Amino acid sequence: MPLVLWSHPFASFCQKVLVAFYETGLRFEARLVDFGDPASADAFRTLWPLAQMPVLVDDERRLMLPESTIVIEHLHRLAPHAGLIPGDPDAALKVRLLDRLFDHYVQRPMQKIVTDRLRPEGQDDPLGVEQAREQLRTAYGVLEDELADGRRWAIGEAFTLADCAAAPALFYADLVEPFRAGWPRLAAYADRLDLRPSFTRVIREAEPYRANFPKPRATR
Repeated sequence: MPLVLWSHPFASFCQKVLVAFYETGLRFEARLVDFGDPASADAFRTLWPLAQMPVLVDDERRLMLPESTIVIEHLHRLAPHAGLIPGDPDAALKVRLLDRLFDHYVQRPMQKIVTDRLRPEGQDDPLGVEQAREQLRTAYGVLEDELADGRRWAIGEAFTLADCAAAPALFYADLVEPFRAGWPRLAAYADRLDLRPSFTRVIREAEPYRANFPKPRATR
């Protein structure tokens, strides 16, 4: 198998790439990264010392590619028919901009809130969490305005890299800082993403790990 994806089905940035894989129809081998298993963790760190998932290995082209956006850029080169990046330069630039917005201003603050729940009692970061929540609320407003023209997907009628980023970002963000009550266009877009077959498959594959999602801390 020329394409090997080192990932975990419950990790949001890995889900972003899995959506892209299922959109393209490209075949790949999923290599599970389990940081609770020393052998698995050591093997992954040997491959990529920064130990951030996902990582794609393309043996045929002698490539090792970390970072979800870079992986999807490569998938687009292999399967341009899927249209993950538009041929029009202006539309492609817009897709890349929205991809960055979802990654940096939705995924990252969402992860801050989630990982704070995993800290030992008394070592949490309430200020950092509130700043992350504020950034999420600001991003929700930006996205609500972005969707004001009634587009179906992130840039229009085509499902792209930006939507691959949006699907897991919004799915998990809604669990930690809900947006459905205050941002109706964003909520409707998230509903459409949830029904996209590629993302439905990703969520189904992650279901066995759903119990691992950290619960909110008890109110002091």
